[in-house]
Amino acid sequence: MHTSSHTLARLLGAWSGPGPAHRRLSDLVRLLILDGRLPLDTALPGERDLAAVLGISRTTVSTAYATLREQGYLTARDRARGRTRVPPGDRQPEPGTAGPDLLDFSHAASPAPGEALHRAYTRALDQLPRYLPRHGYAHVGLGELRAAVAQRYTDRGLPTAPEQILVTNGAQHAFSLLVRTILRPRDRVVTDHPSYPHALQVLRTAGCRITPVAVTGNGWDVDTLVTAARGAALAFLIPDFHNPTGLLLSEVDRPRLRLGCPLVVDETMAELALDADPPVPVAAYHPGVISIGSAAKTFWGGLRVGWLRADRELVQRLGQARSGTDLGTPVVEQLACAELLGEIGDLLPDRLAGLRERRSLLLELVRTRLPDWTVGRSSGGLSVWARLPEPVSSALAAVAPQFGVHLAAGPRFGIGGAFERYLRLPYSLDAEPMRAGIEGIASALDAVRSGHRAEAPPTPLA
Repeated sequence: MHTSSHTLARLLGAWSGPGPAHRRLSDLVRLLILDGRLPLDTALPGERDLAAVLGISRTTVSTAYATLREQGYLTARDRARGRTRVPPGDRQPEPGTAGPDLLDFSHAASPAPGEALHRAYTRALDQLPRYLPRHGYAHVGLGELRAAVAQRYTDRGLPTAPEQILVTNGAQHAFSLLVRTILRPRDRVVTDHPSYPHALQVLRTAGCRITPVAVTGNGWDVDTLVTAARGAALAFLIPDFHNPTGLLLSEVDRPRLRLGCPLVVDETMAELALDADPPVPVAAYHPGVISIGSAAKTFWGGLRVGWLRADRELVQRLGQARSGTDLGTPVVEQLACAELLGEIGDLLPDRLAGLRERRSLLLELVRTRLPDWTVGRSSGGLSVWARLPEPVSSALAAVAPQFGVHLAAGPRFGIGGAFERYLRLPYSLDAEPMRAGIEGIASALDAVRSGHRAEAPPTPLA
């Protein structure tokens, strides 16, 4: 895999600022590698081409690349373009991990409901013997879980049959499978902006052209979405407690989402209604909508079970297509998820009450320690979208591990380096880690404002 100079420039966004240019460039490229926006083993563009696109000297690019090679983030092969890597023993987290000594503000996910989860797995194991004589594969999912998911949609105001449900290994798997099956390279896809980073990565990997439509503090501009969707192959939206902003598409705007192209909605946060009534699914207004959900945000991220709701024909098509990559979701996990869905009415009130308390604490901590930040309103979900007074989100994320915090920079949620003035702040942590994390962020911000740069890890021994 390789990336062009123009693609890398879009990822870097508005990267100028105080300090030597080669240091800023190497720091931001390193951050792109660490948070997954530059995949590992990706060849970076040539020095001359990148310098021309960025409007800087070739020496600046050459020095930045040399720094990355010394730090272990680029391979060093003669006469070959450097390829991205993560050095062994790196003190900063690899994508998807926070490390034992870092407070993880990069994930918006709650701890498991321990007792209920244990009970669900115990019951699942009790049911397992009746499946042991079978082969164990279910390419569309176990009947019990498909029925439980369908019933939950019905309870939320969208009558659904089990045959309309495809069980997957999480919501990300559902979206990836859908994109691989129905889209082709160069197809144009409309997304809300900002959006879920891993969904954007799926679309980039598939070679799709992404048309972003802004989500502002007031929500979605439906008229602009309708215009942007003309001629598009697909639209992907997160209308139910949007990630990262926490906004909810209103009941007035839901019927207006007549986009003229297939619409996929991410409903992974839909059960986490904090200041609003639980939303009626968008598919209740538009029968052709494809809905994606999962157990990760409602119950626990470690329960890798998701689902897709669509018409029966598409479910069967996707079930057949998935056999090229996997043969089904683990049986015990499906049975445990079905048990949890059966108890959801008892589990949700306490989980939602806890999230409200944590959100209130987070907002108070930001008001006290980061008073010049502006936090947008969040009706539900697991995070708020904070606006910084200056465009330093990537620099802050690069420095923050030195102060004990792992952050996801704002541009990770956007296209072309957007959102350098924004940061997603989850309120899923317990009180003490949250207090310590905000203190760490405040200290890191002071360091960034004073011109401090991210420290390089020790150079690995040959």
